[in-house]
Amino acid sequence: MARKAPQLRAAPPPLEGNDLFITSAGTIAWAVALIVLVVLRDHLPASDRWWIWTCAAGVGFGLFGLLFVPHLKRSRARAAEHRAGAEEVSSDQPGS
Repeated sequence: MARKAPQLRAAPPPLEGNDLFITSAGTIAWAVALIVLVVLRDHLPASDRWWIWTCAAGVGFGLFGLLFVPHLKRSRARAAEHRAGAEEVSSDQPGS
């Protein structure tokens, strides 16, 4: 007797995250790690002090992200409006 294949449901739409909150939380985490490592710098072996620079880079990239994410979101919104406007114009053209 043949078995029926299960019915598959459509995938749900992706969830939107709060980009600024996520970027801020990551930047704060790197900043806390940087502060801890700078305070404990004298207790770290010389071979492990590269972690300080890793945390500093994390803070730097996080600050860049805090500045860049809003710009990226505005740019994507403008591009979506432009595409919607172009589709609207092309649907108004005769013969389309």
